[in-house]
Amino acid sequence: MLTKRQNLLETIRGGNPDRFVNQYEAFMCQPTKYGMIMVNPYLMAHPGIARGTTIKNAWGVTITWPEHVPGAFPIHDDEHKVLKDVTEWKKVVKAPSLDFPQKEWDEFKPSIEAIDRNEIFSTLFNAPGIFEQLHYLMGMDDCLANFYEEPEAMKELIEFITDWQIQYASLLCENFHPDVLFQHDDWGSHRSSFLSPAMFAEFFVPAYKKLYGFYKSHGVELVVHHNDSYSANLVPSMIEMGIDIWQGPVTTNNTPELVKQYGGKISFMGDIDNGVIDRVDWTREVIAREARRAVTTNGKLYYLPCCTMGGPESSYPGVYEALSEEIDKLSKEFF
Repeated sequence: MLTKRQNLLETIRGGNPDRFVNQYEAFMCQPTKYGMIMVNPYLMAHPGIARGTTIKNAWGVTITWPEHVPGAFPIHDDEHKVLKDVTEWKKVVKAPSLDFPQKEWDEFKPSIEAIDRNEIFSTLFNAPGIFEQLHYLMGMDDCLANFYEEPEAMKELIEFITDWQIQYASLLCENFHPDVLFQHDDWGSHRSSFLSPAMFAEFFVPAYKKLYGFYKSHGVELVVHHNDSYSANLVPSMIEMGIDIWQGPVTTNNTPELVKQYGGKISFMGDIDNGVIDRVDWTREVIAREARRAVTTNGKLYYLPCCTMGGPESSYPGVYEALSEEIDKLSKEFF
């Protein structure tokens, strides 16, 4: 029987997996939220938000996460918006310090070194992404308008955010030597991408090629990018960026067609919408139905059955675990 790591690699490389990759199983390497590496000096100094709370993050953005909502989102009224004029970003936007003593990094190394890298991947969790950082600072409406009205200022700010992310990546790679980067950055709604493919390529492909290229040149084997939206029109850009697995494709993407067209260049992890299965009135029957549809239409290669949630959890208790159990049943049937 293949290890979870081996089975995933066989799946995305067009080999001979012996079962379906069951959601996040190959990436759950730490006893932390999401089971990924989410502990380091920076994150200890600036803890992430918990469900049911409101915080101000390290960039000065006020974020809230109501109960039974899939994720957190910033507050962008006039009182809380950080950046009201993108042309003034150099005066307003202050990147968090990454200057921490080496001894603080060393405290986390024993738990990282204890990961069985034959069984699972040592996986870094990172959020928000470059696009999200932009609209976190200025609000979604201003952000989208500024791509048209102030493109040069937006490109400058994107470069600033990317360079900070690379500084952070350098410390993570130097100290933890991860196998996988799991990066969040949502690029669309359920029906469309926020930007046209041409505009997306102009503003974000260079930045992400630089960031993901850095990770891969420093030992990261796979980039898994979470984006639970419609982005089928952006897949060529994802491939150019260096994304190995797109996690979160919702059903409006027609994932089976994407597998046929792009399998071998990129793999797809999702196609089971949380909006369908992760509800207050959720049922085992609906979860079983959606899991069967997904594996039947997408096949065994270049596809990893998974909820579209950006981590191994659900908004309502029991949903994630029930889906995992149904995927296990299907593996016994299909393999």
